[in-house]
Amino acid sequence: MKTTLPLVFLTLGLPAMAGQEVAPAVAASPEKNSGDWCEWLQNKPGLLYKDKENPVIQSFQIGGRFQWQAAYVDGEDVNGRDFNDTYDEYRRFRLETKTEFLKYFTAKVSLNMVEDTRFSGGEKTEWGYDSFDEAVLSFDIKKAFGAGSLDTLKLNYGRQKFVFTDEVRTSSKEIITVERSSIAGKVYNSGRPTGLTLDAAQDAWNVTVGLFSTQDEEFIDGWNEDFAYYASIGYEVSENLKVTWDNVYNDQEAEVNFLGYEWATALNATYEQDRFGFTGTLVLGENNGDGARGGNFHGLVAMPWYWIVADKLQAVAQYQYAGASEDEGIRVNSRYVRAEHSTGVDTNSGRGDKNHSLYAGLNYYLCGHNAKVMGGIEYNTLDTPDGNVDALSYLIAFRAFF
Repeated sequence: MKTTLPLVFLTLGLPAMAGQEVAPAVAASPEKNSGDWCEWLQNKPGLLYKDKENPVIQSFQIGGRFQWQAAYVDGEDVNGRDFNDTYDEYRRFRLETKTEFLKYFTAKVSLNMVEDTRFSGGEKTEWGYDSFDEAVLSFDIKKAFGAGSLDTLKLNYGRQKFVFTDEVRTSSKEIITVERSSIAGKVYNSGRPTGLTLDAAQDAWNVTVGLFSTQDEEFIDGWNEDFAYYASIGYEVSENLKVTWDNVYNDQEAEVNFLGYEWATALNATYEQDRFGFTGTLVLGENNGDGARGGNFHGLVAMPWYWIVADKLQAVAQYQYAGASEDEGIRVNSRYVRAEHSTGVDTNSGRGDKNHSLYAGLNYYLCGHNAKVMGGIEYNTLDTPDGNVDALSYLIAFRAFF
């Protein structure tokens, strides 16, 4: 069943529906190009069918992303013991489909097709279906019924990515650091909860409100007594500057749920002008429960970037601070400071009350974000109840998608 279930949902773009006649599904004719592989890659090669006049199926598209990375970490644990380790990892391999049907509906399905836990002590890499990433059904209310002066009004239901902070709002296909900051990782927590969200936009404003189940299991979760309430408000101040305010409140008091905290709020700003860009984020929240892992947490991210060679070579830097009122109120990313290290190394599982990190990197774009090579150096220092952890990580990554 584990193998057949994802195949069913990957074919949500069935070219016919029972009891209805459908025009033959003809693959969309690709635009002619000069044989440039990059032009081909960026020209939606996965668009297999498109016919806006078909009353049943308007389009069917497949896609995928492949991400590999490696790291060398040189550090000192809470006891002052030196350690160094190397890692390589198939970070993500996903297969995706997008189907537009019945004029107003869109179904998006994404499957994780690799499980590589060697960095955390796993023995091998396993290829093949691992889990659902997303499975979302959207209904375009604006297109179906009109929505007054609104430019967008869309309802979404299903297993969907929990979007919190501009770092997370940016897809893993387009992020410009090898890993997101640890404070973004904490509030995001790689969440794929079942949820109902409503997107609306008018002129410079866009708003998303949502209700999520606090579970995050294999596929579409049930709804229990506890919910997470979400709201995000964005405003385009100018062509160059956009600000967004994200908020979430979690009814579930137990630490084990898709969030792991009670509430959080984040103020984000992204500015771009010619070759320069900058993203800044402020985060504040409250952990679940009492004790060393309770209390409040807070964080700051400042990330500037500059195009050394337009559209080809990009320099990026990131400073992050995360802090907490309790001894273990925050945690560094699993990659790679708190990954599996040599026997006897103690990083307090990456938990502490103060974390500073500084990242500097270069990105070389072979074909825009569709194919790029990333390299970076990151310094992390973490204060724990048992002592400080300091580490320098050297990172390299290759990312591609279509």
